[in-house]
Amino acid sequence: MTTPKKSWFIRGGVLVAVVAVGLLLWQLLKPSGLPEGFVSGNGRIEAIEIDVSAKTAGRIRDIVADEGDFVKAGQVVAHMDVDVLNAQRAEAQAQLAQALNAIQIAQSQVSQRQSERAAALASVRQREAELNAARKRFGRSETLAREGATAVQERDDDQAQVEGASAAVEAAKAQLAAVDAAIGTSRSQVIGARSNVDAVRATIERIEADIRDSDLRAPTAGRVQYRVAQPGEVVAGGGRVLNLVNLGDVYMTFFLPETVAGRVALGSEVRIVLDAAPDLVIPAKVSFVADVAQFTPKTVETQSERQKLMFRVKARIDRALLEQHITQVKTGLPGMAYVRIDPDVAWPEKLAVRTGR
Repeated sequence: MTTPKKSWFIRGGVLVAVVAVGLLLWQLLKPSGLPEGFVSGNGRIEAIEIDVSAKTAGRIRDIVADEGDFVKAGQVVAHMDVDVLNAQRAEAQAQLAQALNAIQIAQSQVSQRQSERAAALASVRQREAELNAARKRFGRSETLAREGATAVQERDDDQAQVEGASAAVEAAKAQLAAVDAAIGTSRSQVIGARSNVDAVRATIERIEADIRDSDLRAPTAGRVQYRVAQPGEVVAGGGRVLNLVNLGDVYMTFFLPETVAGRVALGSEVRIVLDAAPDLVIPAKVSFVADVAQFTPKTVETQSERQKLMFRVKARIDRALLEQHITQVKTGLPGMAYVRIDPDVAWPEKLAVRTGR
């Protein structure tokens, strides 16, 4: 028969054995923590968002991309109404025709003035010849009058002819100068007409650029996240029409405490594990570490308070990898980011890269 004391010893031994087995199983089955040289933080997948906007105010004619569609860089996603721009271009083209005609008119005036100059120059030469002949006659008559061979009145008449011929030369030269001034004015009109042509052509190029810009294009490859406006709506200049997510620039934003953030260098290797796909391990690299704490207490006086400082970190996923899985990329997914701060430490087996197919 077992004594009560012996019974307690048996029960104690069984209890100790159960506890020992439990501890052993817990040691074997408990999740292993990160080894030295690694840190982790919670975060979410994010991507650069881009707005497709109208360059100028106008009405949306149609939108050819739906929410969720994948678009390529340069692909047309919407059209703006261009009736007003087409009318402006037609008006500018008519002005161009007028400006070209004005050049021809100004050039013909230059030619006409040059002909008038030739006539004025010939008139000057004729008047100078007449002046020269009058001077010779006056010289002869003056000699004869001194010798008494001719009347003094004839000498006076020849002198008057010299003075008249001299005045005629001056008048012809003045006419020539006036024609030269008219030629200069006509040439200035030609330059002005050509400048008007250049200005109108620049206006046409601007209008045509606005017409081209009325075809709203995706500035980069990505996925249409949502429509901001609808066909038929009038938007202001710069008004948003579509919102795109650039799936070639995807990253996870997470936070690390001050005690480890200072050890994270740009380019450090990162492994991302998403809650929605725990069997996948996505490689990334640190592309940004904030130099200012995001969560700062009002006063920092103790070491425990300093440890509450959290710094924002970005881990960017390689573009080539994203292009391979472009249809599966989703933003907003939560997960864990594991950062290797000691490059000499190997990644644990559970964080080996697994991106699926």
